[in-house]
Amino acid sequence: MAMRDKLYPEIEPAHFGRLPVSDLHRIYWEETGNPEGVPVLFLHGGPGSGIAKVHRRFFDPATYRIILFDQRGSGKSNPTAELRNNTTAYLIDDIERLRQHLGVESWLLFGGSWGSTLALAYGEAHPERCLGFVLRGIFLGRPCEIDWFINGMGRIFPEAHRNFASFIPEVERGDLLTAYRRRLEDPDPAIHDPAARVWSVYEFACSTLHVGDAASMNMPARAQMLALARLEAHYFAHAMFLSPNALIEGVPAITGKPAVIIQGRYDIICPIRSADALAQAWPEAQYVVVPDAGHSAMEPGIRGALVRATEGFKKILRP
Repeated sequence: MAMRDKLYPEIEPAHFGRLPVSDLHRIYWEETGNPEGVPVLFLHGGPGSGIAKVHRRFFDPATYRIILFDQRGSGKSNPTAELRNNTTAYLIDDIERLRQHLGVESWLLFGGSWGSTLALAYGEAHPERCLGFVLRGIFLGRPCEIDWFINGMGRIFPEAHRNFASFIPEVERGDLLTAYRRRLEDPDPAIHDPAARVWSVYEFACSTLHVGDAASMNMPARAQMLALARLEAHYFAHAMFLSPNALIEGVPAITGKPAVIIQGRYDIICPIRSADALAQAWPEAQYVVVPDAGHSAMEPGIRGALVRATEGFKKILRP
């Protein structure tokens, strides 16, 4: 095999903890791999999806110091599904606090979907702290992308969107985001839990090239579904706390940094037009279109491309 394209074996964290980043929020972090290796930061999607064991496996543990964390309100960070003091700017500050806490000078940024958004936002704010970027399933946080998620995906997945919309009473369906947000932010679990499940099933149903039913989707636990749905609706309602074309306009700050953009041709969650726009604005970046994949990082073509990207960076970023 000319270059590895399979995930690395399972590995447990060598160190972990919770870092206080405000009077309210404590973010969970973990690291594994080579403590003297190239630092790489994994940025999860959502917002709200949290990290998983499989996310450690994109990186050679002999080469990389592998660092993962749950963003505010996500995963093992607490409080769970908390919206207060939860914005893109706060998350960028959290990444800097974590970098300083772990004694990292600069690191490789690895993120997919919302993780690609956050990687770009952080990189453009702190380019001197970035060794490079591996970005997958590009989401630029523009209003057209948010509207596509809420309404447009029904053009390709009409059954999934019909289930998503029909959960809301007909009188409220003219503004599905507001209707869902009202339910997801309700403190009563009898109200927010069903809404979170329907939202999560909708997203998972549209995430892969080959469609499965909800029972086969490896759906997250109840608390994880609430964090995903509530935080996504919160960020969507505030346009991801970004100006409409901020990330494209900010690309000059990171030109000259090595980068790989990986995009599934049939990604319905984050359609390829966003990846194409980023690649056009950043011609120095390597742009890889996987012809037989949708959105999920676990689809074979995407998974292989991501591992090949981290393998390629081993030749560029020597520890």
